[in-house]
This record gives sequence, C-alpha cells and structure tokens, in this order.
Amino acid sequence: MGVVRVGTCSWTDKTMIEAWYPPTVTSAEARLRYYAERYDTVEADSPFYAIPRPQVARAWAERTPEGFVFHVKAFGLMTRHTVDERRMPSELRDLVTDVDERGRVHHPSAELLDAVFDAFVEFLRPLQAADKLGGVLMQFPPYVAATDHARAHEHLGYLEYAAEKLEGMRVLVEFRHPSWVTGRQLGETMRFLAEHDLTYVCVDAPQYAEHATMPPITAVTSPWTYVRMHGRNRETFFSRTASAADRFDYLYTADELREWEPRIRELSAQSDTTWVMFNNCKYDYAPRNAREMASILGVEPYRGEPLGDVGQLELGL
Repeated sequence: MGVVRVGTCSWTDKTMIEAWYPPTVTSAEARLRYYAERYDTVEADSPFYAIPRPQVARAWAERTPEGFVFHVKAFGLMTRHTVDERRMPSELRDLVTDVDERGRVHHPSAELLDAVFDAFVEFLRPLQAADKLGGVLMQFPPYVAATDHARAHEHLGYLEYAAEKLEGMRVLVEFRHPSWVTGRQLGETMRFLAEHDLTYVCVDAPQYAEHATMPPITAVTSPWTYVRMHGRNRETFFSRTASAADRFDYLYTADELREWEPRIRELSAQSDTTWVMFNNCKYDYAPRNAREMASILGVEPYRGEPLGDVGQLELGL
C-alpha cells in the first residue's frame, strides 16, 4: 500500500485568502507558512499564467518544512494554450511571431517552445535542489483531443517532446477531452503514458449530456497516481466570464467525498504515492474538503522519506 497525500491546488486565491487565513496572516510568506503547517503538499497554479523567476521557487522552498512538496502547473504555452504576450518572459518576446488582436500568442515556433521549456525548468531548479518538487502538471485544453488517429498521434508526439524537455521530472498529464479515454483509445492512451513513465491525472468534474468533460476514470501509469477534484458546479464550469475560483465554486458533501474513498485506496494499492488535490479553491472550500478527505482516508501530513529520483513502474497494459 502506497502513501496518500492530500492538499489543495492553490494557497493564494483571493477568496481563499479572505475566507481561510486568519486576519493576522497578511504577507505572502506568512500565508505559505500557515498553509504548510496544515498540509504537506500544494499545487502552484500561478506559473500557468507566467513563468516566475527562480528566486520565487527558492523562497517557496525556504518557507516550507522538510518533506513539503510543490506540484507546479506548466506555463500555458507549454500545454498548447494561448498566452498573453505581456506575460511572456521579457527575454523571449523577440521569438514571438504570431499574436492575435487580443495580444494572445499563437502557434509558437520550435525555437520559442524550446526556450519556454528551458525557462520553466530553470525556474523549477531551486525546488528540485531542495527535494520539494513534485510533478509538473501538463493540463491540456479540450481542443487537444483524440477524435481521430492523426490528431491523437500528433498530440502524443508533442507530449513525448514535452517529457523529454522535462527530463528527470515527474510529468502529470491531464486531458480535458473524453476522446482520450473513449473506446479503443482508452487502452492506447494508458499504454502510451505507461511506456513513457507519465502519470495519468484522474479527475472529478461535472458530467453533462450536452458538454464533453472527462469522466471519473482512474488508472495507474507510473509509480505516482494523481487525483484532481474540480468540484461539480454544472452552472459555472464552462463559463467564459467566471474567474477560476468561480468556475470551481463547489463544496463537496461528505457522501461525495466517500465516493472516491475506494477508488483512492485502489490507486494507492498499485502505486508508491497517491496525491489527492482539491481544485475547488473558492472561499475555504478546498482546504475544508481536503481536511475532510484526509479524515475519511485516515491520512496525516506526511513527514517521511524524501522524494528521491523519478523511477519506472512496470505495468501490464
């Protein structure tokens, strides 16, 4: 049986700051220290919007205790999202060739992509050196789909390139179109991930008859398993005007959390570490549900062995 660790997908959301932290906890440093006294892992989502400088990661490492782990969401351009040109590292803007009327960068060249990955890896080095880097979350947009063989092949080829650029780091792959786990593609997707030692990200998200979202499929494709709990707010999940917190404005009930208990225990039985991360970061919902899930699973903050090197897991897929 592997270790289960529970945390949230942000510690800095504005509504979370207002609802969860005590009034005396006012600085960025104090908030991270307060969080790390209660949970031993967190997902950093801000790098999705802009690549921080290495000193940011260095400060994160210094402000957290030994054994604390940061999972980091990849910069949007790395996962085929468009990004605001103004959020690009200044030294890379000369490599940008395609910007739309909204100032969004499209179709990055191979040279630009290489440079973006290199900058992102450089940002992560202090966390890696402190043995506090967990996984790099590659969350792909819904239009990265496997609706036909050619598209699936092209996207998987890109994922292989990304994994090579992130060599030595655990890569967490979150698809957002159900074609990746539908019919024959399910086996092909999991086989590819396992062969390349990539972690399939299991998700809980709203389910619709009229929209395509990922079903709550669980799978083990590496020594780590990773679960992201997005909430089940059907009204806001696809809203283009809502903030990230508003999209995931949902508080799980105890019964809904218990639905995942046998799945998480099964994942844990097949992997070294299972991470359960709550992305419903509106108000205090994520830390509250994380605490409840930890109680259901009988999990305490982990202060055990260091992460060590990324390893391989043989799977019969």
